[in-house]
Amino acid sequence: MNKNKTHLCALLSTAIFATSVATLAPDAHAQQYTTDWLANTYGTLAAHVGNGARSMWVAPEGVIYTASFWDENEGGMAIYQNGKSIGSIGLHNEFQGGAITGNSTSIFAAMQAGTAYGSGTVGRYNRASGQRDLTINVSASKSISRADVITGLATQNALLYASDFPGNRVRVFTTDGAWQRDIPIASPGALALDSAGNVWVAQMSAGTIVEFSPTGAQLQTIQMPAGAQPSALYVDASTGLLMVGDEGPDMNIKLYSLAGVPTLTGTFGVTGGYLDTTTGTKGQVGAKRFTRITGIGKDTAGNLYVLNNPWGGAWDLGRNGGTDIHAYDPNSNLLWKLQALNFEGVAAPDPATDATLFYSGTAIFTGTAGGTFVANTVDPFTYPNDPRLNMNDTQRDEHFGQLASVGGNRILVASGQNPAIFYFFHFNPASGYIAIPDGSLPGTLFNTKIAVTGGFCIDSKGDVWAGLDRTNHIYHYPLSGFDGTGKPSWGPAITLSTPMSARPITRIVYQPESDTMILAQGLAGNWDWTAMNGHIEVYHGWGAGNRTPGPVINLTSANPKSMAAAGNYLFVGYVHTVPNIDVFDLTTGQQVTTLINANPATMDVGNDVDSMYGLRAYLTSSGQYVITKDNYNGSSVVVQRWTP
Repeated sequence: MNKNKTHLCALLSTAIFATSVATLAPDAHAQQYTTDWLANTYGTLAAHVGNGARSMWVAPEGVIYTASFWDENEGGMAIYQNGKSIGSIGLHNEFQGGAITGNSTSIFAAMQAGTAYGSGTVGRYNRASGQRDLTINVSASKSISRADVITGLATQNALLYASDFPGNRVRVFTTDGAWQRDIPIASPGALALDSAGNVWVAQMSAGTIVEFSPTGAQLQTIQMPAGAQPSALYVDASTGLLMVGDEGPDMNIKLYSLAGVPTLTGTFGVTGGYLDTTTGTKGQVGAKRFTRITGIGKDTAGNLYVLNNPWGGAWDLGRNGGTDIHAYDPNSNLLWKLQALNFEGVAAPDPATDATLFYSGTAIFTGTAGGTFVANTVDPFTYPNDPRLNMNDTQRDEHFGQLASVGGNRILVASGQNPAIFYFFHFNPASGYIAIPDGSLPGTLFNTKIAVTGGFCIDSKGDVWAGLDRTNHIYHYPLSGFDGTGKPSWGPAITLSTPMSARPITRIVYQPESDTMILAQGLAGNWDWTAMNGHIEVYHGWGAGNRTPGPVINLTSANPKSMAAAGNYLFVGYVHTVPNIDVFDLTTGQQVTTLINANPATMDVGNDVDSMYGLRAYLTSSGQYVITKDNYNGSSVVVQRWTP
């Protein structure tokens, strides 16, 4: 416990509030706010770290190339050097993301299923111009989008090696695309080439790495420890070691000597990675507390680069846990990090720390100016059925976090961009930062199968409010309490008729401290349940039985999409228009101010709020309001801190 408290204090000490203040005076109030960001190393679009890098190649001079399935605001192949972005290649949706390699003149990357060439194709790109100048047909499987077809790429001299996973073979081409030979091997993955021209092939699920000669003859096999999953390979010519990223429970890099019979000679990184409890809190990330290692490389100066994908999957592979690149000097000291840990998601201010920590659906952050990545809350080994790992989930991700803290017990609700289902999690001291899955709404946890299309709210006391599909009722599930492990439970639904003047509702916010209910009306007719029509009703004394709204707020800005409330204020964001957040007084219904961007030279705030629950709000003990907003353009979370 002392170690955990020490770590938390260190995190709290980093939370120095933003430096740029803007003053607006639309009414008699004095309005001051600062604009900041979390979850990306850099806040501007030009400098921001790209979304969801899934593979990496490091050039000898230390230029880093990563491949992503999707990056909203730049090419899917991002380029970095010395801890900064130096450009990108291709379209934002051009690459599958799972495999990349290069040489002095070219970069080779697996193409995406949605392209004209398909997911069984490798594209060659000129490093100087960034233009594609060749495509190479590797696999007959061209239309697979939710998994990688080409699972490994490597080059040496004039040869290109490519793992055709469904084809159960490694294919060898010249770098100009002329086929040379096939090497049969089941389920091939990551590839690496040693100085003798032998190719090492990872078989992730089997926990093995198989060596083949330049002519394709099978040589030696490394059987890794039980549970190991080799996810990235790199042959370090300077040491003669094969470096193996292990995506299994060890979460480290294993070092094998290639002199004679391959021998495990050491490891790099904490064994157990971010789940280790001897060097930190379970779930806590750090310089050598790796998550999911997906890329390894070195430059000629001896610097080591490690690419992580924090856990939290998604069906399109582009909205996974994010980009997390660590650079180390030859003495294994951390040089810098590049992180993009959010795409279509938002992090909720944590009431238990008075908005010092922020919880997304899969991660925890703190600090300012990009902030600090504190923890990955997903444990894929203890909870393999965690819905945040389900590639076949109906949502694109569960990166939107909502949070309640009741009597020292946190309840996390994770959902997607426009959700009809919400997933519930709890925490306890034994599990540290790991969010333990409890169930979902709809689901057996709440004894209903009806989708949530009429609004959702978990209030500050842990009660759940939901508009179930087309019932014209609000279902109130009172929190019953917590068991000895911190697991919450809820009582049967109390069913309340939705006021006629608010039907059909599409958003619900309830504030138990003031007994205030806020209902946003949706669209009638075809009833796009994800949209708001701009009519918002505020009910003071809802629990006491009041069903007469006052005030009623009719928004004048187009396309309202998300709303949140804290204290005496309502915060509204819009889609397809502006990134502004309008602030309304819940007593008078009048607009008080608009939060835009107090720091435009340092950061971007995105286009809009393209999600139903993309705003979160909290009133701190000092009287400051902390409002967070999704920014899919900059792969970040915008933080507005406003003092009325």
